[in-house]
Amino acid sequence: MATSSFFVVLAATAFLCNAAPLDHKSHGETDSKCPLMVKVLDAVNGIPAGKVAIKIHRQAQDKSWQLIASSVTDDTGEVHDLIPEADFTKGMYKVELDTKSYWKPMGVSPFHEVAEVVFQANNAGHRHYTLAVLLSPFSYTTTAVVSKAHE
Repeated sequence: MATSSFFVVLAATAFLCNAAPLDHKSHGETDSKCPLMVKVLDAVNGIPAGKVAIKIHRQAQDKSWQLIASSVTDDTGEVHDLIPEADFTKGMYKVELDTKSYWKPMGVSPFHEVAEVVFQANNAGHRHYTLAVLLSPFSYTTTAVVSKAHE
C-alpha cells in the first residue's frame, strides 16, 4: 500500500511539474494584473479541472470571512484576474473550491464537498501567488509558488 501511495504522489508531482507553461499574453501583459492565480488538476482523469467554482475570502478583523471574489476555472483548469492588484493586501485568505459540483456530473460522490486552502499573503512584502490544486474524489493536494511582484 505504501508503495502504491508513493507512486500516486510521484505521478501527481510529475504532472504538476509538467503542466503547460503560462501564456503571458492570455495572462496579461505583466504579472501586476494577476496577483493570485489558481490552477486545478483532476488526478483521476489526468486532465485540467475545468468548470470548478472558486470563491476567495479575506479574514476580517473580527476573524469572520468576507467573500471578495468568485470565478470558475476555464478549460485549462485555471483562473486569472481573481483579485485586482490594489485589493490584494496583507492578510489571511481562504480559497474555496466546490469539489462536489465538479465530481457530481461524473457520477462520483466525493468525500469532501469543498477543498479549502487558507494562507497568509503579503506578510513579507507584496508577492504574487500561484496556487495549484490536485483533486481526487477522496483527497486533494495543494502547492503554491510565491514570487516577488514585478515592479
